[in-house]
Amino acid sequence: MLNVTIDGVRVEAHEGETILSAARRAGADIPTLCWMKDINEIGSCRVCVVEVEGQDGLAAACNAPVFDGMSVRTKSPRIVEARRFSVKTILSKHRGECTTCKRSGTCALQSLASSLNVGELEREPDYRREAWDGSFPLQRDASKCISCLRCVAECSKVQHCSVWDFSGSAGQRSVGVKESLSIDVAKCALCGQCITHCPTGALTERDDIDKVLAALADPDVLTVVQVAPAIRTAWGEGVGVPRDEATPGRLAAALRAVGFDRVFDTDFAADLTIMEEGSEFIEWIKEGKPRPMFTSCCPGWVRFAKLHYPEFAGQLSSSKSPHQMMGAVVKNTVGKQAAEQGKRVFCLSIMPCLAKKYECDVPQLATEGGRDVDAVLTTREFDRLLNMLSIDCAALPEEPFDDPLGTSTGAATLFGRTGGVMEAALRTAAYLLTGENPPFEACDTSDATPERPWTDKELDVAGMRLRIAVASGLENTSKLLEALKAGEAEYDFVEVMACPGGCVAGGGQPIAFNRELGCERAEVLNRLDGADELRFSHENPDIQALYAETLGKPLSERAEAWLHTDQREWDI
Repeated sequence: MLNVTIDGVRVEAHEGETILSAARRAGADIPTLCWMKDINEIGSCRVCVVEVEGQDGLAAACNAPVFDGMSVRTKSPRIVEARRFSVKTILSKHRGECTTCKRSGTCALQSLASSLNVGELEREPDYRREAWDGSFPLQRDASKCISCLRCVAECSKVQHCSVWDFSGSAGQRSVGVKESLSIDVAKCALCGQCITHCPTGALTERDDIDKVLAALADPDVLTVVQVAPAIRTAWGEGVGVPRDEATPGRLAAALRAVGFDRVFDTDFAADLTIMEEGSEFIEWIKEGKPRPMFTSCCPGWVRFAKLHYPEFAGQLSSSKSPHQMMGAVVKNTVGKQAAEQGKRVFCLSIMPCLAKKYECDVPQLATEGGRDVDAVLTTREFDRLLNMLSIDCAALPEEPFDDPLGTSTGAATLFGRTGGVMEAALRTAAYLLTGENPPFEACDTSDATPERPWTDKELDVAGMRLRIAVASGLENTSKLLEALKAGEAEYDFVEVMACPGGCVAGGGQPIAFNRELGCERAEVLNRLDGADELRFSHENPDIQALYAETLGKPLSERAEAWLHTDQREWDI
């Protein structure tokens, strides 16, 4: 251990520890911009500079190691002026139109400039522009890029896609798509993690709010909205509602306040997904198909598999994702009812995910000639919509989702966090095999965390010894897939979610700079599951009614037509 003094406070530090790490334990608040712990510690933005006694120059706290006897100052007029100079330098190449920027209020550069009292610049910024495909779900504005390389590091080290790259020296550095490729051919999985880790508005999702407003204003349109399980963990963050008050009931009330005609819960379709995927897994095992079978509810993972590991695409479950199942059911039931009234249905999904915007456009997912889901808004877009309409969400009374596509179980709620799909599927698969509900601990995946490459275990399910694995984050996924290819691992059933921690940390969720909220949000889902009276998908009475009145049984001819797909045929 090394003895270090930070602003007069003595702390013990490990050899190799950075000044920033030691300072935070000493209670010192050092600003950062380009820094990401263990991922991007390059010291390029120079806003974390500090004074080290005995050294003439200022040190970047994020990557300067401590030494025994080091004495550091984190606050002084010299330090503040140096940080102000760095921020002014960054702003000199940044298009700072904050009033129209989607990141206004969550922009780390904006916040930092305000805290350092950086006002008018001496000259107009000289920023770079580039052409971009406005229809692509991921949008980039080069004029707002500050070349911090956070997107480069996140995409290459955490998500294994390496879509972004940089060129030039520190002073003239520029970031763009690798090899100057068009984004649509750069093998982007559309996980959106580059967006949630960008400190400015350089990276955003395609904005589809205007499309939704047009549908809401059209008297000939019946608007139907559905919300993903993970939305209930985060929607309040963007509208100032504390997590314990941003309940599913208040979420349903907020959706009605926007003006949607029918308000459904995608949790219902998650239960439906389990009925189909659980049944499919049993058939998969019985027929001796190549193992493992992979879950398929995450379109970011599906894109990743098709683009980077196509040899595994044939082992994806053919079950559609929950929101696409819901879209198919809505268009084939509610849609026909609306047509009798001379209206057409506009089906909107509110998702924590960027890849869902891509997924709803895949023509192979349509069941009745048109798209089953007409538009997708991210959680961030939904929060902007609520703010646009001046809805006081905190004052809304709790309301239920609409029947008959609003009832759900705790198992469905778990879909929003890593391991949840696997756990829900095993609960019902065991019942389908034995006719009895298994104990919850027999299907438990709560030890699945984003910190490890993957979690695996053997479970006794209805007398069958099943080897299961759970992975989240695409770098972790790639390690698992490489182990499968090399014969170093063997599993029967594998769950993959593209985003570390699952949908709770999805690329469309609200952004908190340098804070990973996935685990905190996942606890909300665990609590909701534990408190639910129904915790097995097969016990959902509305699911039972749907099969009895419309679908017949899981994997029936109609269920195959509405609820299944072959991802190998999808357009990319």
